[in-house]
Amino acid sequence: MASSDIEVNFQDVQEAAKRIAPYIHKTPVMTCSTLDSLAGRTLHFKCELFQKVGAFKIRGATNAVLQLLDSLPGDQKPVLVTSSSGNHAQALALSAKTMGLQAYIAMPSNAPLVKKAAVRGYGATIVDCGPNTYEARDAATKQIIQDKGPHAYLIPSSDHPHIIAGQGSIAMELLEQVPNLDAIVVPVGGGGMVSGICIAAKALKPDIKIYAAEPLNADDCARSLVAKERIPQTSSPNTVADGLRIGLGHKTWPIIRDNVTDVITVKEEEIISAMRLAWERMKLMIESSAAVGVAAVLSEKFKSLPTHEIKNVGVILCGGNVDLDNLPWKK
Repeated sequence: MASSDIEVNFQDVQEAAKRIAPYIHKTPVMTCSTLDSLAGRTLHFKCELFQKVGAFKIRGATNAVLQLLDSLPGDQKPVLVTSSSGNHAQALALSAKTMGLQAYIAMPSNAPLVKKAAVRGYGATIVDCGPNTYEARDAATKQIIQDKGPHAYLIPSSDHPHIIAGQGSIAMELLEQVPNLDAIVVPVGGGGMVSGICIAAKALKPDIKIYAAEPLNADDCARSLVAKERIPQTSSPNTVADGLRIGLGHKTWPIIRDNVTDVITVKEEEIISAMRLAWERMKLMIESSAAVGVAAVLSEKFKSLPTHEIKNVGVILCGGNVDLDNLPWKK
């Protein structure tokens, strides 16, 4: 973790965990003998679907907003701005409401309606940015900031040190709950969650293995790791895992490059099957992005890993915001 381009350390994660503790839930870890049997090892599911706003994103968003408020004069009320397909949008909207602030969210036109409804329910304003591409989202947020003036501040969905540090609190909790983990499997989109988990988990348990789980249709992380350089995600990938369509960031990539053991890519049918399996056998209503981690541990690639080295595996169930009118197995 000594690379000069890495901007977050374990102390940042520890301080973030303490800072956000009054504003988040400590989520449970659950197990399932059926999935253990299918995976051929013991799985420990970190249930961030039971987190506030139904996803892990509240951790990073809350940390970033609190850090921003601490940096400003006491009488200044910032206007919060971001772009997100849903879960970070909800997290920033709730953080803004909690702190008595305004929030403006650029959301893609194809973002799930259930997530848009929740954002509005928390009192934030949605600005439609069109396609779910980096260019469209970046242009929309820049326009909002220009329109709202000098007190408007961007809170990115993943590519920011305060976001990364907040998400790292997941690993601190998980390793307190299950100290004997050999590996953690983490869905990856922008990389804020997996990079934060890398920092915390490697500090607490240097030999632990971190696997990123990614849709094959949005595999910029896998391709970047093979190429040993960040490959931008320039299109809007066609995947049911809407929360993982965004590509790796400039700040998350060096942490992933230096700490992720491997990337497990999964096909769309595997994601849908894993989502349905978790609903039916675990009674956990995970969303499709969370199902990517489940699909990864059930994949042939992961099952081929030596079980004598990787017996106990943490799987991050990152969210549970499901559009019940648009279930993937009914398409």
